[in-house]
Amino acid sequence: MKSILKISFFLSVTLLMVACGGKEAKKATEKTSEAVASKTQQLDIEKPQLTFGFIKLTDMAPLAIAKEKGFFEEEGLFVSVEAQSNWKNVLDRVIDGQLDGSHMLAGQPIAAGAGFGRQAQLVTPFSMDLNGNGITVSNDVWSKMKPNVPKGSDGKPIHPIKADALKPVITDYKNSGKPFKMGMVFPVSTHNYEIRYWLAAAGIHPGMYTADNVQGQIDAEVLLSVTPPPQMPATLESGTIYGYCVGEPWNQQAVFKGIGVPVTTNYDIWKNNPEKVFVMTKKFVDDNPNTAVAVTKALIRAGKWLDEPSNRAEAVKVLSMSQYVGAPEEVLANSMTGTFEFEKGDKREMPDFNVFYKYNATYPFYSDGIWFLTQMRRWGQIPETKTAEWYGSTIKDIYRPDIWKKAADLLVAEGQIPATDIPETDGYKPVTADFIDGTSFDAKDPIGYINSFSIGNKD
Repeated sequence: MKSILKISFFLSVTLLMVACGGKEAKKATEKTSEAVASKTQQLDIEKPQLTFGFIKLTDMAPLAIAKEKGFFEEEGLFVSVEAQSNWKNVLDRVIDGQLDGSHMLAGQPIAAGAGFGRQAQLVTPFSMDLNGNGITVSNDVWSKMKPNVPKGSDGKPIHPIKADALKPVITDYKNSGKPFKMGMVFPVSTHNYEIRYWLAAAGIHPGMYTADNVQGQIDAEVLLSVTPPPQMPATLESGTIYGYCVGEPWNQQAVFKGIGVPVTTNYDIWKNNPEKVFVMTKKFVDDNPNTAVAVTKALIRAGKWLDEPSNRAEAVKVLSMSQYVGAPEEVLANSMTGTFEFEKGDKREMPDFNVFYKYNATYPFYSDGIWFLTQMRRWGQIPETKTAEWYGSTIKDIYRPDIWKKAADLLVAEGQIPATDIPETDGYKPVTADFIDGTSFDAKDPIGYINSFSIGNKD
């Protein structure tokens, strides 16, 4: 009996010690979590409950990561992230206040403030990424292009592949009475301007817009039409279009399904070009200035996290979730982990295909916005001549590096990012000729840039 009592006593003491130890361990964990969270200097948030939109593309990643890694929550923000059906829906829902902000095409807030399409006062405090797009053609078109593409000693095509290789194919279609049709995601998308740039650099006319004709197919040798990104592969497979320009994972999906071949990426069309932006209305930013800064802080942190190579595999898992991009992990990993597959089996190293933080990727440079304005004018979406000053003043109402700077300064003070990651800039990048045709772009001379092209409007 005494033995039983002793055993019972020792068990009780042991359980008490374990319980106490468990409580202490829990307290220690809580203290560690508090220490991590306490690095964040929470602002006086005017609107903590927020709903943001996105389209199912790899470059929505900063939104997914800011939510999944708790960066929004640490800023005192409780964010819902909702997939949208198409880019027009994204724009309308932000303007109408159904969304507090959204992943958006860089051209959308610019067009809304410059006179093309639906007009509204929108602002961009954060650039979501660099690069990330590709141009894919059907297997049949590739088989006809391939003999025109120079090959290396290994027998593989030499990149970048210019549209010169496509020109004889387009001529053959024309001679047989068939229009050559390609897809892009929206009239003011980077994709529209990139595929136009690529075609025009080879002397292929991609068509003009006018005030009365917003299809953009006047004098076109290639008929460009709008297809939502997730529908691109199916539209190509059905034969409705013969190629397209889209963001990931929808180029790699064509390879994965065996229905098409990516022939170039936008990294080769314009090295380290801006792609998507995060957009809110001017009214939202004016009414909720601290909230806007807090959102930008969380997104900058997400961009930094994404550009740590060791985090990309986890990012792929997050993006593959059905509430985000929902594509298979192996398709997402093709580009997100530093490679890109062209012809089936021709996988090449492309460490900068998706950039979310390096090269000041998150900073909303005026010069990036001005490039979009020059393309809108070049192709007739802006139908009348503008002064050089108009380009700069228009973009300064839309791109808001002042909000970005407030957010970044707080992150430096918290030790989240180094001070060296804040660019010393007047908002303009240096003149660059990193384009597929070698043309120089000086954002401070937009008229000279527009007039340097043989195809398109002249001012």
